[in-house]
Formats: sequence, C-alpha cells, structure tokens
Amino acid sequence: MPLVLGIDPGSRITGFGLIDVEGNRLSFVECGCIRTEKGPLPLRLQKIFNQLSHLVETHQPSQAAIEQVFVGRNSASALKLGQARGAAIVACLKSNLEVSEYSARQVKLAVVGTGAARKGQVQHMVKALLGISDTLAEDAADALAVAICHTNTRKSLDNLAGAKSFSRRRLR
Repeated sequence: MPLVLGIDPGSRITGFGLIDVEGNRLSFVECGCIRTEKGPLPLRLQKIFNQLSHLVETHQPSQAAIEQVFVGRNSASALKLGQARGAAIVACLKSNLEVSEYSARQVKLAVVGTGAARKGQVQHMVKALLGISDTLAEDAADALAVAICHTNTRKSLDNLAGAKSFSRRRLR
C-alpha cells in the first residue's frame, strides 16, 4: 500500500491528501483543496472531477479513500455533497483505483481515538502523525485523516487475515 489518496468531498471545497505508507511508517506527500467558484453545480462537479483526475494521473496512488456523506438537517446540502462525492469517486475509478469509504466517526476514531473528536483535535493528530509543522487547511487535514484511517483499517484487516486459527483443545 505505497501511496494512498484521501478525499474529504464538498461541493464548495474538496480536500485531498496523499500519504506514502511503508510498513508502520506514514509519510506526508501532498495535500490541498479544490475550491469551486459560485455557479452552476454541474460546472463545480466538473472542476472536482478534472482536478482529482489530474492528481491521480500525476501521483498514481494505489488506493483511495473517501469520507461518507453525513446527512444533517439540510437535505439539499446532503444531495450536493453526494454529487461531489460521486464526481470524486468516478475520478478515482477512471484510473482503476480501489475506493474505500469511511464515516466521519470512523475517521475520528482511527486518528484521534474517539469518534466524537473535534476538528481541531483531528488537525493536531494529523500533523503529529505525519510530522507536519505547517498550518493545514481544515479540509486538507480531514482528507489526510481519511487516508490515515484507511491505512490503519487495512493493516488491521490484513493482520486479521493472517492470524493463525486456534484450537479449543487443551495444550498438554
């Protein structure tokens, strides 16, 4: 799992983060935000798709992870967010990337240790885990957190798959 792309989707701001994984070591590669101007939603979705497609073509990550939609009170916002997620997912699938999805709670739990962590706590832990001293944009930090969550989840699943089966018989 050498290079992982994390995505925090949004119709106005989509965060992205790339990390390199070697064993238990995570290294920061790049992060940023795709900011769309006011205007028709289809044009904003096209910008998200095009910029993520370019990012994937340039860096060629082996896997991608994206945050799932959180449905709050505003259903119109949830629909726009879902469409932004769709544009991001298709940009990854265009290059045959495997895409995994994680809830915000799963991401916070994996990075901070509690699913109820605040944004500032997530930013702080992302910077600490990746050795970043610069200030991170909130959406970029969230995208890096998604990538970290993915690597931790994958390692746990790989460890479980490689676990030896144990017998209930008594040892003599």
